[in-house]
Order: sequence, then C-alpha cells, then structure tokens
Amino acid sequence: MTFPINPALGSYYTNNGLSGTYIPEIWAGKLLEKFYTKSIFPMITNTSWEDQISKQGDKLIIRTRPAVTGFDYEIGDKLNYERLRSPNKYLLIDKSVGYAFTSDDIERQQADIKFIEAWAQEAAESTKDKIDKKILATVPASIDTYNGGITAGKISRSINLGVAHTDGSKAIALSETNVIKKLLQCGQALGEQDIPGEGRWAALCEWVCTLIKGSELSEASYRGDGRPSSKTNGYIGNVDRFEIYNTNNILPVVEGSGAGAVNCYKLLFGHKSAIAFASPLSKNESLPNQAEFGMLYRGLQLYGFSVLQPTALGVLYAKIG
Repeated sequence: MTFPINPALGSYYTNNGLSGTYIPEIWAGKLLEKFYTKSIFPMITNTSWEDQISKQGDKLIIRTRPAVTGFDYEIGDKLNYERLRSPNKYLLIDKSVGYAFTSDDIERQQADIKFIEAWAQEAAESTKDKIDKKILATVPASIDTYNGGITAGKISRSINLGVAHTDGSKAIALSETNVIKKLLQCGQALGEQDIPGEGRWAALCEWVCTLIKGSELSEASYRGDGRPSSKTNGYIGNVDRFEIYNTNNILPVVEGSGAGAVNCYKLLFGHKSAIAFASPLSKNESLPNQAEFGMLYRGLQLYGFSVLQPTALGVLYAKIG
C-alpha cells in the first residue's frame, strides 16, 4: 500500500496484515448460509417454529401432548373420564449476538483481492461460536434426573453417567476401552424414557471423538451411514443410534486446584425434539463512517432456545481417563 498511514496505526496495520489486502463487503445471504452450515445447534435442536417468530421479545407458546392413562376394562365397568391437561412450553427470543468492524476507503480502492468469503466466514464463525457455547453450557441444567448422575436410567437406575464432585473423582474417566460402552449406556438411558432411536445425537469434545476413532469400533461401523465425514457441522459418524458431532465449544469444568486440578466435561446427548431453537433475524448492514473516510460494517443475530423435553436430554459427565 503506497498511501501514507498515520504512524500511530502503523504497527496495527503491520501486525494484523491489513496493508492493502481487503475489500470488506458483506452479503447478508452469504453470512446466513455460513452461519448455519458451520453451527452445531441446527443439527441438535428443533427449528420448526422459527418462521413463527419475527422479532426479539416475541414469546412463542408451544402446546404439548397430554398424558392419557390406559386401564383394564371388563364388561359392565363404569368409566372414569380424565380431564386432560397439557402444560404449555415457551420459546422466548431474548438473546442476541453481534459483530462490528470498519474499513478505510483508500484500502478498499487499492485492494487487489476481494475478501467477501473471508469476512463472511469470520463473522459467521464468531457468531455461531457464541451461540454454540451458550446452548452447550446452559441446557445441561435442564435434563431429566434419570438421564444423568450415578444412578441414571428410569427403569434400571443402574447407569453411572458421572457427577460433579470437589476433586473430579466421580466423573467418568473415558478411554478407548470404555468410550463405546458409555455411549451405549447413554442410549439406554434415552431408551428407558421411550425416546425414539431416529433423531438422536451426541455433542462430544475433540478428545472424545479421538477415543471413538481409536476404539475397537471400526471406521466402517461409525461411518457407514452414507453421510460425508467431512460435513462442516462437525459430524463424524454414527455410534449405535447417535449421530456424533465434534465440537470445541464444550468448556471444561475445573475440579480441584493446583497440581490436582482436573478438567471435567458435560457431554450432551439427546433427541432433536428436546431443544427448541429459533433465530428469526440475521441483519447485516454497511453504512458510511462519519468520523473517517470509510465504511462501518455490523451484524446482529437474534435467537432463543428452550428445553421442551427434559426426558429427551442427557449428560455424560466425563474426564480424560
């Protein structure tokens, strides 16, 4: 770039590689496409209500099916009629995440490469990471009590899925020898809740996915469903009835301190009906920079999520074994 730069900004331009390299144009459609294809939450949530919500602050009332009690009957028995009640569930669009950056007119004029893809990918990546982390950190608190802990399983009460403790001693130590067994037990917990096999998923850390790949389960076994292993959402294959998704957005829970500190992880599994998600607005716009010769670029993503079926959601509390 030949045009002179304010010396105070020189190191910033040099360190960040901005000297004459960008034409920062943003297309809303491109951002939205990347936002969804790079996110894990569209794969593990129910987004069917998204078109019914139009702005932040809207609350969607979702009707649920009531439980009907069956009974034995003999000729002449009098019938007792139930008055059915179905509690409403709510999906509130009460969260938002945004981005904002600026560019100089001279940079834009002299740049020789268009960076629409680069800017779109970076903005989409930042936005989806924020939402992924929020969902994966929040919803474990809403699971049904039979789908987590050391006595999981509504019927058997015999499945140890780990639990938080002061020193990490009650977290499940996962290794190549037991990781598949534990995933099968997660499936058992859902099965004892009568959760359908189709539509199940598990969101796992990179190190857990490595254990799966190194286990006795062959590559053909967990990748034999015909779906591409390079799917951008992090899909790596199937184990039992779970679609496995790899994510780095499950943040560790540190138990203990000092040399004895242990990183534990709330590995989430469930069915797509468990969590409702909606993002009704993805706004991306540019406007003149009133303070300098240049443009301002900004975007806003509105969203909300809610656990509709706690019985279809579970947590494996684990550490590296």
